[in-house]
Amino acid sequence: MSAGPDFAPRYFRIEQELRARIAKARPHDPLPSEPELAREFGVSRMTARAAVTQLVNDGLAYRAPGRGTFVAVPTGPRRADNLIRLSEEIRKQGKVPSSRVVSAELRPASVIEATRLRQRAGDVVAIYRVRQADGDPFAFEHACYPGVLSALLDFDLSGSVHEALVALGRVPTRGTSTITAQPANEEDAKELGVPVGSALLVEERLILDQEGRPLELSESRYTGTKYRLDVAFGVEPHQ
Repeated sequence: MSAGPDFAPRYFRIEQELRARIAKARPHDPLPSEPELAREFGVSRMTARAAVTQLVNDGLAYRAPGRGTFVAVPTGPRRADNLIRLSEEIRKQGKVPSSRVVSAELRPASVIEATRLRQRAGDVVAIYRVRQADGDPFAFEHACYPGVLSALLDFDLSGSVHEALVALGRVPTRGTSTITAQPANEEDAKELGVPVGSALLVEERLILDQEGRPLELSESRYTGTKYRLDVAFGVEPHQ
């Protein structure tokens, strides 16, 4: 199945192409200017600027006033207030991302899944994967998607599920998450290679698509010694 989404926002296609170029580049290498991107992709400068701005917001690039836009120095942890593909986070650390699919199926939705995904009782696409960096497992990911997206099962799920979603016309756009600490259970221990009871960082996320529809309900169970999330916050004035 083709991964070339003709209906994805134009800026998203530019952004994905620049992400691929950044993955092969070195820190501080120059990126094409917005006028150059506009000419290359046949879009307006505003569209090109939107793509570059997203990369800057994700920490993959930085702007130098009067000089241009450049590849940023890779950073380790992900900001909890920023939606970015996990595979992209790993590449920013100079490591090779991969996923091992534990299971992928179309099954009946639980009451909670149907409620969170705003669908009547029916099926969901349930995908369990172990996420790896340089072959080292660091997260056990449980994710489910609306049953109308059963075509997800036709994709290579060891790659990017979010790219597959875009190919199906559903662009992950924004979301909310809850972060807790939990002990590893027997399944975690088996898949992550950690002792039962060891500390895990658990992130539950609900991601919406470009039209505000629930798209992904997931739980990522990170090995506490291998992953962390940074949180940016403001301080309210003292009353």
